[in-house]
Amino acid sequence: MDLTKGDKEFVWHPYTQMRDWTKWNNRVIVKGDGFYLVDSIGRKYLDGSASMWCNVWGHTHNKVVQAMIEQLKEVPHCTLFGLANAPSTMLAEILVRLARGMHKVFYTDNGSTAIEVAMKIAVQYWHNKGKHQKKDFISLEHGYHGDTIGAMSLGYIENFFRAYRPLLLDVHRVPSPLLYGSKFTNESDLVECCLEKTESTLKRHKDRCAALIMESGAQIAGGAIIFPTGYQRKIAKLCRDYDVLLILDEIATGFGRLGNIIEYIAQNSQPDIVCFGKALTGGYFPLAVTLVTHCIFDAFLGKYRYNKHLYHGHTFTGHPVGCAAALANIENYQNRNLTQQIKVSTEYIASRLPEFSKSPIVADIRHKGLLVGIELAKNNKPLLTLKNKEITNYFIMQQSLKMGVYQRPLGNIMLLIPPLGITKTDLEKLVNVQLKLLRKMEKLS
Repeated sequence: MDLTKGDKEFVWHPYTQMRDWTKWNNRVIVKGDGFYLVDSIGRKYLDGSASMWCNVWGHTHNKVVQAMIEQLKEVPHCTLFGLANAPSTMLAEILVRLARGMHKVFYTDNGSTAIEVAMKIAVQYWHNKGKHQKKDFISLEHGYHGDTIGAMSLGYIENFFRAYRPLLLDVHRVPSPLLYGSKFTNESDLVECCLEKTESTLKRHKDRCAALIMESGAQIAGGAIIFPTGYQRKIAKLCRDYDVLLILDEIATGFGRLGNIIEYIAQNSQPDIVCFGKALTGGYFPLAVTLVTHCIFDAFLGKYRYNKHLYHGHTFTGHPVGCAAALANIENYQNRNLTQQIKVSTEYIASRLPEFSKSPIVADIRHKGLLVGIELAKNNKPLLTLKNKEITNYFIMQQSLKMGVYQRPLGNIMLLIPPLGITKTDLEKLVNVQLKLLRKMEKLS
């Protein structure tokens, strides 16, 4: 098979206008080399998006990969339907220790399904408690929780999901604390307004509301929106006050992306249900988890005839290879002191951001940990196309590849979301390429 001919490929790529795929003569990746991806004709690209925000250690053999190989030799797959497997049991114990306040772990295989499980648990929790009317959800504007029906309903982004609106559930929306583009001049007034509107929604719908769901610490796909200090903690308190469950989505923001292994602990906002994924396995195996508190789990216990148990499951629930990867990954976090490395990388990024802020087309910069969103605008309007009629995000992707870096922006927002364990040299290259791209776009805007 000739892998150099992208136009002959039969894959339908996600979030991609396939008509443009053939015009780009896109690359086919055949191997990895450190934090680089190597294509079929030997060209190397720094993985500047952490392979959709999940890669931790790069793309070559390491302890996590070795753990997966060893597990494949022992037992490649074993169902959790009526059985247990050793890696899933061990991982659950570690996750409960890490995620303060959590009691049980339900396994799925991607972030969207972890969210769907959280939704079903929330609704059935109230059902089992005799409060059948509590089945509505509250979510934040600009939120994103995945691409399945329930997840799209909660994290509705108009540009992504407009065509699917007839399929989706009605969800109550509350404002997200994004200062840029708002009517406010300071964060404290913005947060107060957001909290007031959230409380008003909770008060109005508390008798019918099962849960409020939000990403933990930041919204990524909705525009790299960093939550102000104290905001998430106050949301958690409002949920307690109005007897509405709090579901936190740490699929993209947990396990180090924002600088903390468990983000809700740093935010001092105890959830009832929390979801993790992406970096959980270092990005090497599809695995996600939904954790619940003792109180939530106990509501599902009872005699069989009461029908209280959770009716949900996947063929690959608790896949032993994925759990083995996660176990080795978490051990690697500790042995290699990854949180300290992330802190150093965070400080380096912060030291370079003033170079971006001076640009006439940079309207806002949002940064926490290894997440940066650089909002491009001209004359107070999002810079979605350039003078040469090129679409801004296409320009960034194509020019980055020419410079040896793979990036995936969000419309007019340049993103910096590198692998968590990225080296100083590679991080410097990534920042430098983004700066060069910015200078090119200044001339074309």
